[in-house]
Amino acid sequence: MSIIYVLIPIAMILVFIAVAVFFWAVKSNQFEDLERHGSSILFDDDLPKKNNQKQASPDKTNE
Repeated sequence: MSIIYVLIPIAMILVFIAVAVFFWAVKSNQFEDLERHGSSILFDDDLPKKNNQKQASPDKTNE
């Protein structure tokens, strides 16, 4: 029964830390744009731009 005197304050401290971290995240705009990161994996950023493809392609008149 004496262990409950230790576990209750530890649980209260952990809840306080969790609430503090949540409010810090809200204050620092961590939840502003939830859709951007979820859909960013679907798009390739590694593809070269269209202007670079035109400049890099050799002329077909030399073939």
